[in-house]
Amino acid sequence: MDIEEIKKLMEMMAERGVVELEIKNASGEIRLVRENHRVAHQQPTVVVAAPQAHMAPPFPAPPIANAPVAVAVPPVSEPDASLQRGAAIPSPMVGTFYRAPKPDAKPYVDIGSVVEVGEVVCIVEAMKMMNEIQSEIRGRVIKIMAENGKPVEYGQPLFLLEPL
Repeated sequence: MDIEEIKKLMEMMAERGVVELEIKNASGEIRLVRENHRVAHQQPTVVVAAPQAHMAPPFPAPPIANAPVAVAVPPVSEPDASLQRGAAIPSPMVGTFYRAPKPDAKPYVDIGSVVEVGEVVCIVEAMKMMNEIQSEIRGRVIKIMAENGKPVEYGQPLFLLEPL
């Protein structure tokens, strides 16, 4: 993404009142956050990260005209007691959760599996793109919190790990 595209995104955010916008694509990722969202034309802060070679390319960015105004994560009404003793691997996007690379293949991980940082634990399919989800911590899988082949939401816990 070049500077002109970033400037256009910033202008559209200000015009439409968008507080936060995050885009991930094959060329990298960008996250724009307006510091003071009450001021209509405040310029957002820009955070740009280099692409990660070990990740499958995520889905293409949506057209600017359809950029979401806000993303709300629903509150958890009753906290799961097992969450207090482990660390969750959340879904980085909305999509369909798959435990294995193919329907007839062995799952990436099972309960009791030890995963390393960067190890693929599942796939989340979004817009026909298969996105490998990697663990950001080393730990033992103590709970699988999503059902194979079912939709998952952004931020939804997929696995619960006991940190090692």
